[in-house]
Amino acid sequence: MTPSDRRILLVVHARRDDTVQAAQRIISAVLAAGAVPVVSAEDRPELAERLSLEGVATLGTDVGIDDVELAIVLGGDGTILRAAEMVRGSTAPILGINMGHVGFLAEIERDDMDDAVRRVIARDYTVEERLALAVKIQDADDRVIYETWALNEATVEKASRERMLEVVMAVDGRPLSSFGCDGVVIATPTGSTAYNFSAGGPVVWPTVEAIAVVPLSAHALFARPLVVGPDASVAVEVLERTSGSGILWCDGRRSHELPPGARVVVRRSSRPVRLARLHPAAFSERLVRKFRLPVTGWRGASGGAS
Repeated sequence: MTPSDRRILLVVHARRDDTVQAAQRIISAVLAAGAVPVVSAEDRPELAERLSLEGVATLGTDVGIDDVELAIVLGGDGTILRAAEMVRGSTAPILGINMGHVGFLAEIERDDMDDAVRRVIARDYTVEERLALAVKIQDADDRVIYETWALNEATVEKASRERMLEVVMAVDGRPLSSFGCDGVVIATPTGSTAYNFSAGGPVVWPTVEAIAVVPLSAHALFARPLVVGPDASVAVEVLERTSGSGILWCDGRRSHELPPGARVVVRRSSRPVRLARLHPAAFSERLVRKFRLPVTGWRGASGGAS
């Protein structure tokens, strides 16, 4: 493959000056290496107002998603989730460059951006596959009325703030408990530091293959966070006696209304999300850095610990 056959997708939070400036540097570096930078049709008009897009291809018009080698994402976790949506179904990994947010999904900070682009051009990175969720909604007659996926979480929530949701939850087809609640979060290890974390769920290391289930403000004795196996099927059914309707949200980006009687079924997707990694940093280091956790007093490794 010649350099001109290589296509690098750039996904940008285009409303931030520092992000647009960084995008110009990355476009220049990709062009200088003889490769083709690509932007989405959605991003192109806004970017064209603020920087030069000469030599930049458009995704879906000039370049198909299967032709993209890698996606470089400038922004926070929300922008990375948008990029994951764009490359879904392809083999292109995602490299996130954090631009001033908590950025758990981002691999590097903005200060390392130039080196990151150099390594992308040199293909000097590894690919980490993250468990994703396959999500479907069945109506009261068990007909599938909606299907989607999630990298972070699928959340069943009440649609009206003043009304409680009445649900019954099941694991592997067996009912576990019914209760009134504000909702239920079903999260991947990747999403354990997102909504799951805010809801009081466990932080799950990315190397652990599992699914976390966290009821939200549940009125029940048994409504604790659960961790089930990666191949388990988790179902949340909106009971007919619910006075209002519910809503399904996936990664905060895709939603669908849940009328009484609807059932949301979540299981592991056959397609993981691929993240490009430049540094083999331990997840504990990422937690300490992102949450600014106090670690003063630790004496260091001992007795052969690495």
